[in-house]
Amino acid sequence: METLSLPRVNIAHLPTPVEPLTRLSAALGGPTLWIKRDDETGLAFGGNKTRKLEFLVADAQAHGARTLITRGAAQSNHCRQTAAAAARFGLDCILVLTGSPQKKYTGNLLLDRLLNVDIVWTEDADPEVVLQQTFDSARSDDRCPYLIPYGGSNPLGACAYAAAMQEYLAQDIPVDRIVLASSSGGTQAGLIVGARLMHSPVLITGISVDPKAAPLKKKIAELAMQIGELLGKPLHIEAEDVDVRDDYLGEGYGIVGELERQTMMTFARTEGILLDPVYTGRAAGGMIDLIRSGGFSSDETILFWHTGGTPAIFAYEDLLDETRPTTS
Repeated sequence: METLSLPRVNIAHLPTPVEPLTRLSAALGGPTLWIKRDDETGLAFGGNKTRKLEFLVADAQAHGARTLITRGAAQSNHCRQTAAAAARFGLDCILVLTGSPQKKYTGNLLLDRLLNVDIVWTEDADPEVVLQQTFDSARSDDRCPYLIPYGGSNPLGACAYAAAMQEYLAQDIPVDRIVLASSSGGTQAGLIVGARLMHSPVLITGISVDPKAAPLKKKIAELAMQIGELLGKPLHIEAEDVDVRDDYLGEGYGIVGELERQTMMTFARTEGILLDPVYTGRAAGGMIDLIRSGGFSSDETILFWHTGGTPAIFAYEDLLDETRPTTS
């Protein structure tokens, strides 16, 4: 595939494993479930953004960058992995984080501090405006900045998941459907492109953890076509071709409800696999609900693509308290 000809640095531990979820499959009475472990990509607790950073850091180096700049929420997995990639390659890193300085640094935010990044808080301002201002300031200070968009989800970053689809198909564990958390859209867009270019009939279902389905489908379709153009493989993809489910948004992004709590407990106690409370907990919860409600057929074979994020568990003390077993 053409992705292999793009400049790329070596960060991730690849290929990531594909494992059967035997006990969970039995507990649900089917379908047959597998999991792709991109929580094991290896960079500062791993996650899906590590794959994207292989291409983005290579591009930053090609442009002579000395500073990586990106943005996200206070508990952003993308920001944590960007900070680690910067440290790995001897670059400075500035993170633009939504909101105000935290009283307590836990989870990803604690790791950001350990990785010695500069943090700019947006307070009440538009995060994209603050991101651009931060970039302009770093450029004025001769820090040679390289701007990585939210989630690393531009065509270059997202093409990593076209390569990831090629990797998965080479592992020769065929499934009918792939289910994953979808937010900035890059991971799902890349998988769609990879499936198209590899002529795979697998269905790719994104469980939205934040945006509504209609705008996210449009964004993913547009991004997928941009990836195709970057790879010299033009594709025509309509929003209607993209499967996104937005029935599991609960009280909003990063607000943990019973769906996430129960799903995290189910995965931990049946398979010994840890999900995070924001992305994979919500996406796997949606998958389980769709299985139980008949939205997915029990005859299907389904792969859940674990996109990482487990350090965020440690920022949710109330969640841990509520999942603690009780004794009589």
